Amino acid sequence: MKRVSFAEFGGPDVLQLLDAEEPHAGPGQIRVAVRAAGVNPVDWRVREGQVLGAHPTRLPSGVGLDAAGVVDEIGEGVKGVEVGDRVFGEGASTYAEFAVLSAWARMPEGLTFEEAAGYPSVVETALRVIREVGVRPGQTLLVSGASGGVGSAVLQVARERGIAVIGTAGAANQDYLRDLGARATTYGEGWVERVRQFGRVDAALDLAGSGVIPELVELTGDPQRVVSIADLGAPEFGVRFSGVAGSVPEALAEAAALIARGKLHIPVEKSYTLAEAAAAHVDSRAGHTRGRRVIVV
Repeated sequence: MKRVSFAEFGGPDVLQLLDAEEPHAGPGQIRVAVRAAGVNPVDWRVREGQVLGAHPTRLPSGVGLDAAGVVDEIGEGVKGVEVGDRVFGEGASTYAEFAVLSAWARMPEGLTFEEAAGYPSVVETALRVIREVGVRPGQTLLVSGASGGVGSAVLQVARERGIAVIGTAGAANQDYLRDLGARATTYGEGWVERVRQFGRVDAALDLAGSGVIPELVELTGDPQRVVSIADLGAPEFGVRFSGVAGSVPEALAEAAALIARGKLHIPVEKSYTLAEAAAAHVDSRAGHTRGRRVIVV
């Protein structure tokens, strides 16, 4: 089978599309014939060699956590899924023709593989950081970097829970944020004052890692009311860096329910082939994403 991998840490040029042995499902796992894989910032962070405790890396390594595909092998002890089922979930080395998943759910009706691949890590992260930042119904949440995959999910989950949201993003994504129910403003000079004009900020999320932690602490008045998933230096300001996943099966179940009820939709901004994985990483690292990027197998 074909798999994207890297033998050394570095830039996107270290990624190679190579022949590899097919993986097999162990106890509690399933294997899927991958139809699409999600592209997440953690993918290029790991490839660069950033120290991420939740994702220790042994070289050579595959790439990718999220996938959607067709079940073709079931590990010992697994129940409730059959060969041929269409699923989406999280595993390892998903930029490949076959991948093993450790958490999964059946794809909601009407969802394409390409769309489904963009949800697993994104929704788990969104649900986790909303919980960790402690924002409650009736309060206001500020989301810095709101137009990407996690931001798109946060805005929609928050709206469903009765949480008001202020979102920051580039000028081209202002209408997109408003369509998702947020009060929107741009980055750049004066952004803090523009946010203040919307009123009180009870909690804040840093999803872009653009060096705004001090301002988010200033706006909330308390570093304990700020969570970052993108700035490894957040703890220097007393802010939690959230990098360890919670229950992925529970997140997938909630995602499937929200999608089925029409309460969650994350658009796919761009698709790539396996051979274009390096380009996908370049684009993901550049930011300014509206929704998700995926690799179609």
